[in-house]
Amino acid sequence: MVMDSGKQLTYSDELFRKLFDEVRTIGLVGASPRGETRASWRVMRYLQKEGYKVYPVNPDALGEEIHGETVYASLLDLPVKVDMVEIFRLPWKVPPVVDEAIQIGATYIWMQLKVINETAAAKAEASGLTVIMDRCPAIELPRLKTVT
Repeated sequence: MVMDSGKQLTYSDELFRKLFDEVRTIGLVGASPRGETRASWRVMRYLQKEGYKVYPVNPDALGEEIHGETVYASLLDLPVKVDMVEIFRLPWKVPPVVDEAIQIGATYIWMQLKVINETAAAKAEASGLTVIMDRCPAIELPRLKTVT
């Protein structure tokens, strides 16, 4: 069950800085090959330009390429352990992604704008992962660059 208590989700700039400094590899779940009209396509391109290695995950696009990277069916199929799992999925589809992120030993879970699943977040946090919900790294990273 997806729970949204309506509470304000706030995260410190220090947490974002630590995350962006530590993360080198990202599994982007829900990656779309459909071009600029899709937020996941634009965010993946931005993160690559910022120097992150991004692995697209989407079983419906398995074997296709997005921004020069082969699309994988699941996080379990990735050729490397990723530091962060970026989720572009509906909130009710988040729990299996979190289960895979725990299984592969990711450090961070990042749920995209309007993606909030407190039950999945609590499970991830209980397994030692840091969770960000309802935020976009392509918004937070450039914002941090302007904050002194």
